[in-house]
Amino acid sequence: MFIRRFIQLQLGLLLYGVSLALMVRANLGLNPWSVFHQGLSELTDLSLGLIVNLVGGLVLLIWIPLRQKPGVGTISNILVIGTAADLALTMLPPLEGLPLQTAFLVGGIVLNGAATGAYIGAGLGPGPRDGLTVGGVRLTGWPVGWVRTAIEACLLVLGWTLGGTIGLGTVLYAVSNGFLMQFFLPIFEIRQRHTSGSAAV
Repeated sequence: MFIRRFIQLQLGLLLYGVSLALMVRANLGLNPWSVFHQGLSELTDLSLGLIVNLVGGLVLLIWIPLRQKPGVGTISNILVIGTAADLALTMLPPLEGLPLQTAFLVGGIVLNGAATGAYIGAGLGPGPRDGLTVGGVRLTGWPVGWVRTAIEACLLVLGWTLGGTIGLGTVLYAVSNGFLMQFFLPIFEIRQRHTSGSAAV
């Protein structure tokens, strides 16, 4: 069971990186975290994928005062997504023409939802950014929606200030991501089986 979950985790993270590359090449707007990552990439001249990985590692350090515990999925998240995004970006040339850009944007957003459902559904630990939201809820006592919105709003403004891309894709991602996760997570969720009072993993 663990091997299956681990493979699903890695495939989900790999496809998440590819989805990020698709949205970057569409150049029609990114989700808040990606706007922030892109802005830092513009500021530092480091590759987008390297920034994604480095920020994931830094966010993991914030888990310490928030008393969050990382899992295999957390560490894999830090190592795989940015690397996959950089590899995909080297293979995807810049696009010309709104129809092709729109196709990449929509494909990237849908693939992102599926990839998120796959890596979360594997049940091997949340990503560092997901854990930040959970820790923020524990620290503030606010509803999860408020905490997530507050974090992403700050990142969106800061990323845009640094040069990240905001546009139609940002809005489309915001209104569709929750529904896509609601659709894909039950498909990929691997439930632990309980036999004789013990869980099989």
